[in-house]
Amino acid sequence: MKLDILAIGSHPDDVELSCSGTIAKEVDRGKKVGILDLTRGELGTRGTAETRDKEARNAAEILGVSVRENLEFSDAFFINNTAHQLEIIKILRKYRPEIVLCNAVDDRHIDHGKGSKLTSDACFLSGLRKIETIYDGESQQAWRPKHVYHYIQWKNLTPDVVVDISGYIDKKMEAVKAYKSQFFDENSKEPQTPISSSNFLESITYRARDLGRLINTEHAEGYTVERYPAVDSIFDLI
Repeated sequence: MKLDILAIGSHPDDVELSCSGTIAKEVDRGKKVGILDLTRGELGTRGTAETRDKEARNAAEILGVSVRENLEFSDAFFINNTAHQLEIIKILRKYRPEIVLCNAVDDRHIDHGKGSKLTSDACFLSGLRKIETIYDGESQQAWRPKHVYHYIQWKNLTPDVVVDISGYIDKKMEAVKAYKSQFFDENSKEPQTPISSSNFLESITYRARDLGRLINTEHAEGYTVERYPAVDSIFDLI
């Protein structure tokens, strides 16, 4: 299966929180989208790895993505080295996405910045044909995504690209709320965390509304880029 977009997150729920409006919109447009989680989020204060596995599957169904995989790297302890890069390269060469969406370049959780750099490096290395990889017993061909976009997470980074997701905020929030163990639930007996407050849950919508305000739409999601975005015509900008 060839994907148009592969969204990669250090933990299950990173993608839903940050770029699921974009995903839902492109799925509706007929694009094939996949999600790759680097870890199972097993060190999270609330819930368990098994719980988050189930929640991730539910969220994937809500968004209508074509595939979701988990590399099961060690939560909080994975590093940007050859072994981890090669595992991501195998997935990139398997699905051959045109676009990769990945973690914020700088954020509160250490895994987000690490995941961002690890994914970016793997995207470049995946295009080097002298790096040999084998998947399911077959030699893989080199593949480099055309674009790598870094979504915005906890910190309010200034985006380089803003995507209109008007009409998709409800789908985004439905996917986020699939992670019942992680987010606000007034009946939960789990410990409180920075992302379990009602304020955090509401912030997902008001950030999208504010980004939408800045581009004169209802809702939007922002991304930073590693190289200048290019358009064929100035009229391609809305």
